[in-house]
Amino acid sequence: MTEDRPRVGISSCLLGQPVMFNGGHSRDRFLTRDLARYVEWVPVCPEVEIGLGAPREALRLTAAGHLVSRDGGGARDRVGARDHTDAVAALAGRRRGDLAGLSGYVFKSRSPSCGLFGVRVYAGEGGGEAPVRGDGRGALAARVLASFPLLPAEEEGRLNDPLLRESFIEQVFARHRLAGLFGGRWRARDLIEFHARHKLQLMAHDPGRSKRAGCLVAAARARPADSVAERYTALFAQAMAVRAGRGRHGNALQHAFGLVSSHLDHARRHDILDRIDAYRRGEVPLTVPVTLIRHHATGCGIGYLRAQTYLDPFPAGLGLRNHA
Repeated sequence: MTEDRPRVGISSCLLGQPVMFNGGHSRDRFLTRDLARYVEWVPVCPEVEIGLGAPREALRLTAAGHLVSRDGGGARDRVGARDHTDAVAALAGRRRGDLAGLSGYVFKSRSPSCGLFGVRVYAGEGGGEAPVRGDGRGALAARVLASFPLLPAEEEGRLNDPLLRESFIEQVFARHRLAGLFGGRWRARDLIEFHARHKLQLMAHDPGRSKRAGCLVAAARARPADSVAERYTALFAQAMAVRAGRGRHGNALQHAFGLVSSHLDHARRHDILDRIDAYRRGEVPLTVPVTLIRHHATGCGIGYLRAQTYLDPFPAGLGLRNHA
């Protein structure tokens, strides 16, 4: 890995900072021990950044979309509750420029400010009654994703699922590479090369959008650069957000096999095909056929195949793709 690492937003408590309402933290081992070696964390704690202390009165999300507490700073204009909604909105505005360069974001689950899914929503403007729903989204998380709807985002709890973890991290590193392309001066040939390197990866996620992105790239020289970059970014991000299943991975592996098969003898060709079929049946993890194809692409000097991001979408040290 180079020093140029993806910048990833994160709820500060997940890094071990004692900023939770009870003065504690929710340090996550995978994020702080494993992923921290490969990304640059951008910590955000909305409660502390709007001036609330730790410990503090617990916050609640109301059905009207307000973030309230019974104590601390804020306006007492909602049935005795203190409303922090405007302060969080102002914070989102202040941090917008910094967050614009992110390649992903890990939010704290179930938090009324940072939760992505399943946040408890309370009835009444003061949030004093029993929860009426469990499908809310945290006040800051909602504003961040409204500003950056294509940003890869997850909660730390969901990252315990190996498939969700792999999908999120793959998106983060893909978006980082895309930002490297469009973040400086680029030409149509640079985009053509970028898309060619990502062809198998995009195919494994969303063949339809991959094809549309290819058509856009082919016409890039005849269109305004800003328009091409905006449209390609949307297609790329939307395609990568589609989780790749065994069927599409199998198709991508078959395409990769087609690029190397003519360089191999009968036994080696069947060895690869057997590993692809075993992966399709769920008998071996994806890393088995991918490693075999990568090995032959390198040994046979097939530069186009070896350059495919599909073979190395994220740092090997993360140990992903090892689940059957």
